[in-house]
Amino acid sequence: MDNKVAEGVFFLTGKDFSNAGAASSNLKGVLEGMSVQPDIIRRAAIAAFEAEMNVIIYAVAGMMHYYITPETIRIVVKDMGSGIPDIGLAMTEGYSTAPDYIREMGFGSGMGLPNIKKNTDRLDLDSVVGGGTTLEFIIYLNKDSKGAKNETL
Repeated sequence: MDNKVAEGVFFLTGKDFSNAGAASSNLKGVLEGMSVQPDIIRRAAIAAFEAEMNVIIYAVAGMMHYYITPETIRIVVKDMGSGIPDIGLAMTEGYSTAPDYIREMGFGSGMGLPNIKKNTDRLDLDSVVGGGTTLEFIIYLNKDSKGAKNETL
């Protein structure tokens, strides 16, 4: 990877399925332009897409802010949604509160948060019922700066 840094923000609108995936695709392009390793790009794109879709499915609006350094990719997603009452349950593979119409579109299988966890090195999820959710995750770009997989921030 080049020794560049990058920062950006994407604004996400709830139920805007016509733009679903635009933020994560844009992030992927930024990472490719910075010559990040393809396996790291894949992990970041998967985690970003899942986070983006959670905002589109469950919140009124939100934002995805990314920070890229030679050591890390850090993504913070904040939404104005109803919050997650039980984070432990929400992290369970296959658990979903998505309504039927979302599932009929092929989303809401209950793999979003587990896929984010699986593809990141550090994950922090904070949610207030009625107050929204903040998700922060980090992917290390080299083994020297890598901490324990999926440690809590």
